[in-house]
Amino acid sequence: MQGAGNDFVVLDGMSQAIDMTPERARALADRHFGIGADQILLVEAPSHPEADFRYRIFNADGGEVEHCGNGARCFVRFVHQQGLSRRNPLRAEIATGLITLHESESGLVEVDMGQTRHGPEAVGFDAAGLESSTCGADTLWHLPLPDGGTARLSLVSISNPHAALEVDDLDAAAVHQTGPFIESHERFADRVNVGFMHVLDRHTISLRVYERGAGETLACGTGACAAAVAGIRRGRLASPVHVHTRGGILQIAWQNGNLRMSGPATTVFQGSVDIDALVEQYEARRPA
Repeated sequence: MQGAGNDFVVLDGMSQAIDMTPERARALADRHFGIGADQILLVEAPSHPEADFRYRIFNADGGEVEHCGNGARCFVRFVHQQGLSRRNPLRAEIATGLITLHESESGLVEVDMGQTRHGPEAVGFDAAGLESSTCGADTLWHLPLPDGGTARLSLVSISNPHAALEVDDLDAAAVHQTGPFIESHERFADRVNVGFMHVLDRHTISLRVYERGAGETLACGTGACAAAVAGIRRGRLASPVHVHTRGGILQIAWQNGNLRMSGPATTVFQGSVDIDALVEQYEARRPA
């Protein structure tokens, strides 16, 4: 499945038990020796009494993460298409709590993304000794870059950690140099998703995101939310915000602490796979 170009392998863990390991996730996600995906999504029975399903996310590097907004939209469409539930809206259990999802008649899927948190503690960032500056209601943390420049970061948690910075030219932005440097910087306790946003007007931005454990993706739902929230807190944007990604447009609304995202979710193909055989082939063929 794909949501604005952010693509997933979605697995039905309701009708069968699936033990998703880092090795299995990496083999499925590999674009040369596996199926190919940014993330693996696993639909399971919930442990929370108020949830309809449990929704788990594994990045292409095999690590399990807390949340994925584009994946959440694909999750609810998958559940409905596969006949696992007719409920609409649905409540899903993720690693950090519950989210609510609604599939509209227009074909878009809306996700209640929950509460946002801000600042170093929210994203596991060690700010000791760093300069900072105030921008509207936000605090920007000045992280030195290897080229001698400085990234002025908004730190936002959308159940998973994000660092957002503003750029003047998105095409010329050093996403593949600055992105991995910030993503794996030692100041972030569990790495971070890095968003590069260009403000077009009060309600519109363009965005590229270097995702933790996946690299740059065509779209990142939680990254779009984080960038929109950061822009509003900086005083540069006003809700609702239309986020133009390389894979499509996402709509973000943030009012009175309520964060909602809507966008597309599309099934590309369906099939079956012998995961253990795939892992064996993947481990034998992939470069050392």
